[in-house]
Amino acid sequence: MRIVLHGQQAFGKAVLEALKARGEEVVAVYVAPDKGERSDPLKEAANAHGIPVYQPDSYRQSAVWDQFKSLAPDLCVMAFVTLIVPEEFLNIPTKGSIQYHPSLLPRHRGPSSINWPIIQGETTTGLSIFWPDNGLDTGPNLLQKTVSIDADDTLGTLYFDKLFPMGVKAIEEAVDLVRDGKAPRIAQDESQATYEGWCRSEDVEIDWTRPATDVYNLIRGADPQPGAWTTFQGEKLQIFSASKDVNDSEGVPGEVILLSDEGFSVSVKDGSITVKRVRRASGRKVSAHEFMEEAGLLRGAQLG
Repeated sequence: MRIVLHGQQAFGKAVLEALKARGEEVVAVYVAPDKGERSDPLKEAANAHGIPVYQPDSYRQSAVWDQFKSLAPDLCVMAFVTLIVPEEFLNIPTKGSIQYHPSLLPRHRGPSSINWPIIQGETTTGLSIFWPDNGLDTGPNLLQKTVSIDADDTLGTLYFDKLFPMGVKAIEEAVDLVRDGKAPRIAQDESQATYEGWCRSEDVEIDWTRPATDVYNLIRGADPQPGAWTTFQGEKLQIFSASKDVNDSEGVPGEVILLSDEGFSVSVKDGSITVKRVRRASGRKVSAHEFMEEAGLLRGAQLG
């Protein structure tokens, strides 16, 4: 098949390398427009393979559709696409377009579908390869894979250790199913659909009056982006690594109740959170112990 890959960043690059390694005919690559001086890894990989690269800033233009049509594509593989792509573009390949989404659709439609399951305390999630349409993650599923969300998983570990490598393999599997004419189109169950928007900084301010499990899930679901945060002496303080202890709460919510080599413990509704890694508003990520020394943090200090 004549395949066009549409994506960006490390995941897009990994998919390209996997397709090339198995001898697929990748005739073009579509990449998000350049931002700043850093070149997208997928763009660099395509250039290294001598594959034409296209970077339209919109897919709602007939000229973009005509250019895509001139490639005579059989299949468009969409790996990490954030721009809206209408059906006029998606339906041009003779066998259509397939897209990777890191959740078990129709659960967690939307752009931050890895953050929210962790924040909401779920213990399983997964990925979907689906046939995109004009809706937001609403097209029929082709295949799905399930993964566990372990108690110490963060956004980073769940993506890079599980959903990223599994996603590359799932795309390869889906390409084979399309080629063999065995790719299903399984309608999503709208009664089970959920949608969440971007997980932004304003969504992950820590409320120390919440139970330890809720606070802990918020911290790990926002690690490394956008970074759960609180305040200390009026300054924003992001928290990136922590553990929880559910017990009889000491002190008032947000009070630092223990300092140790591991970090500092903060009182919550039903226990405490031990903070292990932080970043101040104008600094780098450091260990909680280093922050304690720099900031002169003392037992009894109040966060939030």
